[in-house]
Amino acid sequence: MRSKYAKPNNEGVITASLPPRPIDKCMAGASLLATIIVDKYVDHLPLYRQMQRFERNGMHIPSSTITDWTRQSAQLLVPLADVLRKEIITSQYLMVDESPIRVLDRDKPNGTHQGYYWVYRSTEKNLILFDYQKGRGRDGPTTMLEGFTGHLQTDGYQVYEQFEKNKNIQLVGCMAHARRYFDQALQNDNARANQALNFFAQLYAVEKIAREQDYTHDQCMQLRQEKSVSILAQLKQWMQDNIMHVTPQSSIGKAITYTLARWDKLCLYTTNGKIQIDNNLVENSIRPLAIGRKNYLFAGSHDAAARAAAIYSIMGTCKINNINPYQWLEQTLPLINDTKLSQLNDLLPV
Repeated sequence: MRSKYAKPNNEGVITASLPPRPIDKCMAGASLLATIIVDKYVDHLPLYRQMQRFERNGMHIPSSTITDWTRQSAQLLVPLADVLRKEIITSQYLMVDESPIRVLDRDKPNGTHQGYYWVYRSTEKNLILFDYQKGRGRDGPTTMLEGFTGHLQTDGYQVYEQFEKNKNIQLVGCMAHARRYFDQALQNDNARANQALNFFAQLYAVEKIAREQDYTHDQCMQLRQEKSVSILAQLKQWMQDNIMHVTPQSSIGKAITYTLARWDKLCLYTTNGKIQIDNNLVENSIRPLAIGRKNYLFAGSHDAAARAAAIYSIMGTCKINNINPYQWLEQTLPLINDTKLSQLNDLLPV
């Protein structure tokens, strides 16, 4: 609605300026666009289901229209995701993991291509970034982490081993991945697997104390030095004593071999209170993506997957900062186009 006012003495009419619109010449306002984005990427409601819901309320929105609105809304968030990318790399401690996404590709025999979202999380800055790559090779993290200095916490995927040669990056292991191998070995060797899992339970009990009592980084490191170091020494000795009594190809053998091969990286968390015992925080951030995959099955193209990565990055950052994603989008979408590139950092949901 644009108010009009007549000037005194018949000097003409003043018409109010148009309110800022996220998408130029688009009838959808920020609230509707925010609803569509949050419904799909936070609450995992595919666009065709949203269309059915709108239809029940007497609003017919063609598939091409709602798809275009989603695409243009995502495109608005890409510059913000780029700013987030630059900000997250300045962290001194990152967790990273990757997750597959099916992407439509006419050049493939079955019509789909398996791409990957590489997910980076900074606990010190409360930021998360989804970076879409067509493959699971080393090119993605190599490019992303160019210029990064600090601790990088990962699972045992061999691509991350390249960073061992980088003097600016110190690799940290994930205790949850090591524990998972022993959990999988329960059916193979229940007695030994349970003995190992008991050591892991003790390690996580120490972390629970620090978390529940809200320890500082220094207090957390001191607690780990007092309690976790001795537990880790016992676990290592137990594995060295048992590795000769199990077959290398058995589940329990693989669990022990995996853990011993990464032992120094797995123990590194005890020397720095800001480092987590595992990278479960980044895995938890990937879960909404896994749920979304079951609902909308695939991305429409590689470009669409990259745009979706921008949305997941912003929505994920909203979540870990306890910011309502709908309210943030409704307030921010109209501002992006009129914000200078140098000031986009002020719009991040932190």
